[in-house]
Order: sequence, then C-alpha cells, then structure tokens
Amino acid sequence: MLIATWNVNSVRTRLSQITNWINEVNPDILCLQETKVRDDAFPLSHFEELGYAVIIHGQKSYNGVAILSKFKFENVNKGFINENEGGDISKKFNEQKRLISADINGLKIINVYVPNGSSIDSDKFDYKIKWLNHLSAFLDEQVNDDDLVCFLGDFNIAPNAIDIHAPQKYEGGIMASKMEREALNNVLKGRFIDSFRIFEKNTGHWSWWDYRNNAYELNKGWRIDHIYISKNLSSKLKSCVIERSQRENIQPSDHAPVLINIEIDNQNEDYFDGDDDLFEI
Repeated sequence: MLIATWNVNSVRTRLSQITNWINEVNPDILCLQETKVRDDAFPLSHFEELGYAVIIHGQKSYNGVAILSKFKFENVNKGFINENEGGDISKKFNEQKRLISADINGLKIINVYVPNGSSIDSDKFDYKIKWLNHLSAFLDEQVNDDDLVCFLGDFNIAPNAIDIHAPQKYEGGIMASKMEREALNNVLKGRFIDSFRIFEKNTGHWSWWDYRNNAYELNKGWRIDHIYISKNLSSKLKSCVIERSQRENIQPSDHAPVLINIEIDNQNEDYFDGDDDLFEI
C-alpha cells in the first residue's frame, strides 16, 4: 500500500500537478495540507473521478487538510474532538483547520498541518507549542497500543540537526528550537517511528525549500514533512522516499511529497466504489 503526504500550498492552484503525480505514482492514500479552500469549493468531483473517496476539513485562503483514499473511511474525525468537553480551549485550536483523521483499511490515518510559529518570540510560536500539546492529548485519547497508525503531514519542525541544510545557522530558531523539538517528542512519546530514518541515516535529504533566494536550486532545504508509523508497523514498511522532483514543476508547491510503501494484509480491503455517501459524516 502506498501512502503519501504533501503540503500542496493550495489544492486548486496545484490541481494539475497533483493529478499528474497521482497518475504517475497511483498512491492508495494521499494526505494533503494547506489546501487553502472552503469545503464547498474543494475540487471533490475531480478526485472522485480519479477513483478516490475524499474527506476534507478546510477554510478560505489558509490551512486546510484532506485525505484521498481508494478505500472507504470509518471513524472520521475533523479537528480535535470532544470540543464541548474542552470548552474554549478546544474551540480555539479547532478554529484553524489543521487536523483530520480516519480509519482506512485497518490503519488509523492521522493527517496534521502543524502551525509554523513565525518566530520564537511571537504569539504564533506560543500557539504552536500549545497546539502540539493539545495534539499530544488527542493522541493519548485516540490511539491504543495495538492500533496500526500512520501519523503524517507537515510538522514544521526539523527533528534533528541533520534535517537542516545549515544547522549551525538555524539551530535554536523557528522550526529548530529545543522547545519545538521537545513538544514534538511529547507528541510522539516513543510510540511512533520516523519512517524515513529507518532507511536513511544521513543528512542532505529535504522536503521543503523556501521560495526565496534560489533555495531549491542551491539545495538549501529542510526536512519538515514526516510520516511516522506505530512500532507494530515497522516490519511491514518497505520504503520511504521524498519525491523531490515535484519541486521542479512550474509554479510548484514549496514542499515535495513524501511516500511510504507498506505491506498490509489486504484480505479485508473495502474499496471505495463512488456510490457511498461519505460526506455527511
């Protein structure tokens, strides 16, 4: 099973690029971030025609997440659930559309777009840390020890120095601070494995390049898009690659897709056939 994550930086702007990549790679599940569109304006029928069921959680011009799947969805959650129990705190973190999850063909798929944080001394940074802490509590509640979990998206955090092209320059700053990394580790709690690092231990592999200063041409990138898997999936993982060629498109997203190949027992496959009412969830 091929599972991918891609911050597309506007699903409508990159629609032809996403379509071309889907036709080339044929992922079974594709998680998108920064869709930047309200749900009623999302190109739903386009992806259905490509054979995907789609769940969306978006807003105008900013943020937004979606999951495309060749299999049917179960147990769909949009944002942090139990909002009423969490009161004003949960409502605050649900205003920005950054989290969507579902059970798909025996896997729990959790798609996130973590806030950037802007700068260490900003209110947005404080929001980022608190959002990550809220995410940690969400996972504590939603994920059981025996669940098969794929936890993926744009995390806006480079986990280690080797995930930055010039760590000595950026270490301690936004996306590379001790506080952000500690918050991420508190989310992971040792229960998830970084799928890319199972296969590649060295630096020089990036998923995001700034649009400015010829960053892609000079290969000055960061690895901030991740696919984490639960430990009980590690023996089933066959590969993890960053599809950096998509950054070479005309008017590309500043992120490249990340793709894993994982071996899943297919005897319980429940394919989407286009006739299911999936959008009243």
